[in-house]
Amino acid sequence: MARHDKTWHQRHRESFTTGQRVADAVAKAMGSWSFIIGQTVLVVFWIGLNFLAFVKHWDPYPFILLNLMFSVQAAYAAPVIMMSQNRAAERDRFQATADYDTNVKSEAEIEDLQRTLARIELEKLDRIIALLEDRSA
Repeated sequence: MARHDKTWHQRHRESFTTGQRVADAVAKAMGSWSFIIGQTVLVVFWIGLNFLAFVKHWDPYPFILLNLMFSVQAAYAAPVIMMSQNRAAERDRFQATADYDTNVKSEAEIEDLQRTLARIELEKLDRIIALLEDRSA
């Protein structure tokens, strides 16, 4: 039985393009608590500075610039996250295929093993019968 140096998951990841790797990294970063906490701190800081600014309010209430930045972020984030989700679905299909291939190979090996055991059992039974016949004769 031949062994592969890499798992199916490693071989699958190696087929990714640079853009796919970047999309996965962005989706992973944006789906983390670090991103949510960091963005929350940034928003609180942004709003705080605009409320407390003594000289110049660069984005006064209702914070149109902040809303515009969120809209741009969402416009870019949504397709990138969807690309990553599509790749996850592709990975699941790839894994299902790899699992199916493994199951088919395992089934064939088990059937071969069962045939071998049945043959050994028949040979032993034939020997036992021959020994019993020799003793009774």
